[in-house]
Amino acid sequence: MSYASAFANIAARMSAASGGEPWIDAIAVWPGTPTLDSGGSITTPGAPVRLPVKVQFDAVTERMRNADAYQDKDVRILVLASSREITTDALITVASGRDAGAWMIAQADTDPAGVGFECLGRRA
Repeated sequence: MSYASAFANIAARMSAASGGEPWIDAIAVWPGTPTLDSGGSITTPGAPVRLPVKVQFDAVTERMRNADAYQDKDVRILVLASSREITTDALITVASGRDAGAWMIAQADTDPAGVGFECLGRRA
């Protein structure tokens, strides 16, 4: 087990013991890979990839605020390590609570401790 996975497991257990805060359940969704014909037209759309993740919402950092991609209502979304890298192709969906809804990822980086991803998110 990697360091990132071990930390993610510890954080998830602590979150569950404290009633779900600060790490909440979410789903990361990536579009599927379509099948193309010889002319390049889509013949079959790809099936989306869905992965359960644990996330935490926070205020954006100064670095995020200064990025070209930043918009006023953006939020910082921390995602614990998952089996797939969080990219700008992903959509984070939260089922309930204050941050319920779908969130586009405008920017994604490995967090400084290397145990997850630090993302700039905005409502989809």
